[in-house]
Amino acid sequence: MSAQPVVLVNLLKVEPARQEVLLALLKQNTDTVIRTLHGWKATRLIAAHDGTCVVIYSEWESAADVEAMRNDPRMRACFPRIVELASLDSMTGSTVLSEAR
Repeated sequence: MSAQPVVLVNLLKVEPARQEVLLALLKQNTDTVIRTLHGWKATRLIAAHDGTCVVIYSEWESAADVEAMRNDPRMRACFPRIVELASLDSMTGSTVLSEAR
């Protein structure tokens, strides 16, 4: 297990009328699949107020765990439904600054 989690950020661009449907799908997938996977630590869904995008911020123990998630058959079954609703950009990295009050 790495000392610092791997951060996965997904930016989904969506038509405002479809944002709620996308959020419901992502919430269901997080509850039924993501939280059962090895290496998963946390997920946040962030919805734009104007309805045009959703950010998925998640933390994983390792890059290998992210890759395993992407290849999980349950995730592979969900991806087509997600891309029917939104375009998807994705990146992994490490937190270099985290400030809070």
